[in-house]
Amino acid sequence: MLYPEYPFASRYLPLDGGRLHYLDEGDGPAVVMVHGNPTWSYYYRRLITELRQDHRVIAIDHLGCGLSDKPQNYPYRLDRHIAHLELLLNHLQIARFSLVVHDWGGAIGFGCAGRRPADIDRLVVMNTAAFRSSRIPLRIRLCRLPILGQLLVRGLNGFAGPARYMAVSKPLPREVAKAYIAPYDSWQNRVAIAGFVRDIPLTERHPSYPTLVAIEASLHNLRLADIPMLIAWGGRDFCFNDSFYREWVQRFPRAQAHYFPDGGHYVLEDEWPQMRLLLSEFFRSAPSGVG
Repeated sequence: MLYPEYPFASRYLPLDGGRLHYLDEGDGPAVVMVHGNPTWSYYYRRLITELRQDHRVIAIDHLGCGLSDKPQNYPYRLDRHIAHLELLLNHLQIARFSLVVHDWGGAIGFGCAGRRPADIDRLVVMNTAAFRSSRIPLRIRLCRLPILGQLLVRGLNGFAGPARYMAVSKPLPREVAKAYIAPYDSWQNRVAIAGFVRDIPLTERHPSYPTLVAIEASLHNLRLADIPMLIAWGGRDFCFNDSFYREWVQRFPRAQAHYFPDGGHYVLEDEWPQMRLLLSEFFRSAPSGVG
């Protein structure tokens, strides 16, 4: 099987830049899952299977990622990804939903949720950010350089490839590791991976900086909206380290916070048995506590 543990029907939404791939599984309260870079909806495969028994689970592949089309001359910007998510929710007529985010999915998902806090049922945050930070590891900074970065990320697969090992603390099964990078098998197919790296807004001069500032400001509205929130964090993350975890806990002091000291960036992979129980209870229990 090309994508083990991924027995889902592919669906597509036409956009101005190409087809957006997404999953729509199960019936019940809607749960929207938003991935980061360099993953795709495959990251959520086991959680989708777990929750679709009694929820409607929607998982997006951002344009340029996963099984979505990968236009070569497209502005891969934060505001575009947010707009695509909103278009998908409108297309599916999703009025209320819970949100699960990871990595870049934090900024994208909260960019959507922050505009409609009254429509959000629950929030799950995993090794991500939706606020400004000047911290960036050197290895990622190198991938942002105009010529060297393109060669590393698109030519040598120096971002998605190493993530299979660097983003986990426990080795992935061989077939699972292959599935993570299968959609990113050429220079052309790694265009959005490079785009996400370049789109990290570190300074006010960056075109996505105002978008991130607005997302950060909207977190206050989500905190005031009495939304149950769960923070699940892998402590062995070289990128989204403990400073990001502390920032989330500080901003949402009433959230359920769970820290896995031995989990990596792909916390759903490293800590799946515990995460399965934690998230199953969170989504199936009566609301208690707020962010």
